[in-house]
Amino acid sequence: MADPAPAPATSRAVDPAPGCPTPQTGWRAERGPLLEVVALVGLVVTQPMLDVLGRSPDFFLFHRATRGEILTLVALIALVPTLPVALLGAASRLAGRGVRAAVHTGTVGLLLAALAVQAGRHGTPLRGVPLLLVAAVVGAAGAAAHRRWRGPGWALRVAAAGPPAFVALFLLASPVSPVVLPEGPVGAAGAAGAAGAGEHPPVVMLVLDELPLVSLLGPDARIDAARYPHFAELAAGSTWYRNATGVSGWTPYALPAMLTGRYPARPVAPHYSQYPDNLFTALGGLYDIRAQESITRLCPPSRCDQPASPQQGLGTLVRESGRLLLQVTAPVDSRVAPEESYRELTAAEAGLDAAEPVPADPKFRWDNLDDNQPARFTTFLAGLRPSDRPTLHFLHLLMPHAPWVFLPSGARYAAPEDLPNDGAGWVELARQRHLAQLGYTDRLIGETLRTLRATGLYDKALVVVTADHGVSFDKGFQGRGMSAVRAAAGQVAWVPTFVKEPGQRAGRVDDRNWEQVDLLPTVADHAHVRIPWQVDGRSARQAPRERADKRFYDRPGEPVSIPGGVPEPPPPPPPHPLVGTAVAERPTDGTARVAEPADGIVRVADLAAFRAVDPDAGELPALVWGTVGASVRDGTLLAVAVNGRIGAVVPVVPPDAGGRRFAALLPDDRLFRAGVNRLDVYRVGPGDELLQLSVS
Repeated sequence: MADPAPAPATSRAVDPAPGCPTPQTGWRAERGPLLEVVALVGLVVTQPMLDVLGRSPDFFLFHRATRGEILTLVALIALVPTLPVALLGAASRLAGRGVRAAVHTGTVGLLLAALAVQAGRHGTPLRGVPLLLVAAVVGAAGAAAHRRWRGPGWALRVAAAGPPAFVALFLLASPVSPVVLPEGPVGAAGAAGAAGAGEHPPVVMLVLDELPLVSLLGPDARIDAARYPHFAELAAGSTWYRNATGVSGWTPYALPAMLTGRYPARPVAPHYSQYPDNLFTALGGLYDIRAQESITRLCPPSRCDQPASPQQGLGTLVRESGRLLLQVTAPVDSRVAPEESYRELTAAEAGLDAAEPVPADPKFRWDNLDDNQPARFTTFLAGLRPSDRPTLHFLHLLMPHAPWVFLPSGARYAAPEDLPNDGAGWVELARQRHLAQLGYTDRLIGETLRTLRATGLYDKALVVVTADHGVSFDKGFQGRGMSAVRAAAGQVAWVPTFVKEPGQRAGRVDDRNWEQVDLLPTVADHAHVRIPWQVDGRSARQAPRERADKRFYDRPGEPVSIPGGVPEPPPPPPPHPLVGTAVAERPTDGTARVAEPADGIVRVADLAAFRAVDPDAGELPALVWGTVGASVRDGTLLAVAVNGRIGAVVPVVPPDAGGRRFAALLPDDRLFRAGVNRLDVYRVGPGDELLQLSVS
C-alpha cells in the first residue's frame, strides 16, 4: 500500500514565535518582538535612568552640559541599550524560527528578571543573592507566560509607547526641563537692585559645601583653633553668626534660597530661568560679577561669563551615566546619586597655572599647588584684585564635600568610589575622612585671607564665608535627608557663617536666629543696594526674628520646624593610645610576634603603592583597605603601621559589597618617606599586645 500523501501545510507552520499575537512572514515578523524588547528595555533602563537624571539638574549644571549634549545623552539612553538586544534577536532568525523563538523567549525572561530586581529592591527587604533568585523565578515564569499566551505579548507591544513618553516627560516636565529648554530669552536677567546711599564695597563670597558647624567646634563650642587655625583667624576678625542654619540639606534648593532670600517653594532646577531674581541680578547693575558656580547656574549670561567647567563633554556625561546604570540595576542598596561625580579637578588636571607664589609654611604642600588645589579655587584667587568698579567675587567650592580625597596637608590619596559611608566602622571612617578634608579646606581659607590682605582688599571688602548645608555622621542616620535631620539636626542644618564688614577689626559672636535666607538681605544692606522683590529673610542690620525655631525644607514647599539653639558638638572619639607610637616601643619582648597562618592573612588592595612613594608629587597612599582571613572575627582591632610607626587602629567589620573588611586613614604625612615604605598590620590583643599578620 502506498504511503499517504503528505498533509498540506497549516497555519501552524508559518506562525511566528509563540506568544506573538499576529502571524506574519519574513522580516516583518520582527516588528512585534522588537516592540516587546523596546518596552522591556525602556522599563529596565530608560525609565529609571531618566527618572534619576531628571530629578538632578545639578548633574548637568556641574558638568556644564550643553543642550545638544543633554539631548544626545537622552537619545543614547533611549536607543543604545535596545540596539544590541534587537540585533541579537534579528540575527538569531537566520538559524531558524525555532532558534528565534527560543532567543526571544530567553530575552523576555532576562529583561523581566532585571525588572524584578529593581521592583524587589524598592518593594521588599530582599537583597543580593536571595533577590536574584526570586528575580530569576519571576523572569522564568514571565517567559513561560509570554510563550504560552498571547496576552503578555500584546501588553508589551502597547507598552512600547513608554520610552517616548519617558523622554517627553524628561524634556518637558522634569526639573531638568529648564536646563534643556529654558523659558524666555536666553541670558535674560531678573530685576536689578537700586543703588542706595553709601559706598558700594567689594564683596567676596566663598560658599563651602557639606560643612556642619559642629565639625569646626571644640569642646568649648568655639572654633577648634588647634585643628582649624584659619577658620579661627577668620572668626577673630568677623561676625560669627553661630546660630546660622541652612534651609535645606540639598544644594539645588539650599543655594537658591541663600541667593534669592526666599524659602524653597518648588522643585525646580537651580537655573536663572527658574530664579530670575537673585544676588547676581540684584548687584549686576552696579557691580562687576566674577562668579564661579559649581552645581547651580543662577547668574545669567548677560550678567557674568563664568569660566567653563573643566569636567565637561559628552564623554563625561556618558561615563557617569554608565556608573549610574550599574547602581540602578544592582540587586543591592546603593546611593543612586549623580552628585557622586561632583569632584573638583585640580589645577593641573584643568590645565591651569598656579595662581599664587609658595607661602612660607613648609608643611603645606603649596609647592605642588597645581597638583592638589582645586581649579575653581585657583581661578578665584587669581581674581581677588582691586578694581575701579565695585566687584562681586563669588565662589561656590565643593569643599569639604565628598568625595574625600585630601589630607590636611593638601596631599591627595586614592580611595575606592564605592566605599561605604554608613555602618559599623564605615561611618567612623567617613567622619575621619571628612575632618581630614576639612583640615585642607582650612588651608584654603588661610590662603584666601592671605591673598585678600596682600592685595589690599581685606579691609575694604565685605567678606562672607559660609556653607549651604551640613551632613550627619551618626551611625544609621548618615546623610542629609529627613531621617538624618530628625536624628542629628545639629549636624545637618547648622553651618558656619562669618561676615566681615568693611573696616571691621574685632571679631564678635551673634547668636540671633539666622537662617540662610538672611544672607542676601544682609549682603545687599552692606552693599547699599535695595532689593526690588519681596524676600523671606531679614538683614542682620535689622532686629532679630522673634521665633526661635528653624524652617527646614527636605522638599520645597513643605517646611519642617526644628528647634533652634546652637548645637553642642558631638564628643570626639578618644584616640587609641597606640596611634603615633613605634612598634618597637610596645611593652612586649621588643618586637611584635608574627601570627601563625591560621590566624589569618591580610590582603591589602593598594599594597603596590607603598613600593614607590613620592611625597613631592602631592599624593600619598594614606588610605589602606582590604580584607582579612575568616578566622579574624568582626570587632577585632587592627593596627596599621607604616615604617614601624602606627598610624591608625581600626575594627574588622562584616564585608561590604566589595568584600572589604577594614579600611584605615593615615592622615599624618610624617609616616611616609620617599621610595619604598614598609606596611605592617597587627592584631591588637589584650593589653594592646601586637600580633603581626601576614600582609599580601
